[in-house]
Amino acid sequence: MAAERASELPIFELPIVLLPGELVPLHIFEERYKRMIGRSLDSGDPIGIVFRDDTSGARNVGCTARVADVLERFDDGRMNIVVAGESPFRVLDRADAPEFPVGEVELIDIEEEPEPDDAEAARGARTAFAELLEQVSQEEDKAEPIGDEGSYELAGRIELPADTKQRLLELRSEDERMRLLERALRTVAEAVRRSQRIAELARSNGTFPAR
Repeated sequence: MAAERASELPIFELPIVLLPGELVPLHIFEERYKRMIGRSLDSGDPIGIVFRDDTSGARNVGCTARVADVLERFDDGRMNIVVAGESPFRVLDRADAPEFPVGEVELIDIEEEPEPDDAEAARGARTAFAELLEQVSQEEDKAEPIGDEGSYELAGRIELPADTKQRLLELRSEDERMRLLERALRTVAEAVRRSQRIAELARSNGTFPAR
């Protein structure tokens, strides 16, 4: 795997994981992040989004992002925006610069990853995704058909635990990402089945109908 040389990137630590190709809405309200997003809008340069939680702190692999849309601006400088994920990167060092946090990072070129050679891994993940969509759609509008979407595209279309998405971002093999995604999707499907069963029980006043 090849990586570009180290460069400085504004770092936005959040309790979410952004994947390449994924669109995520953000509400910008802290002064340092207002400045960060303002500079990105003026220059067109990306920022880096890194997952952070109270358990393990900030992770060392994140995803670059660009502002895809500004939904709303407020008089005090707050913004509602949508960012688009682009490329994974590895954080080498962090610093609190005067204007906003920055990091020295290495961009990871996903085109340099090994070519996928496990057709069963991709097929299993896409099948699990299709089955989950069918399970939750019911009377809702029919979901978009699944073609040859990769792991990032599939994961970006459904809400997954942040730790699972972070692992997808860190893995450097599409085959491994697909295998992880299939397991995660089947876990979600089982949770949905339990939830639907509980709802059915509640509607029947605690008595399952005869079958």
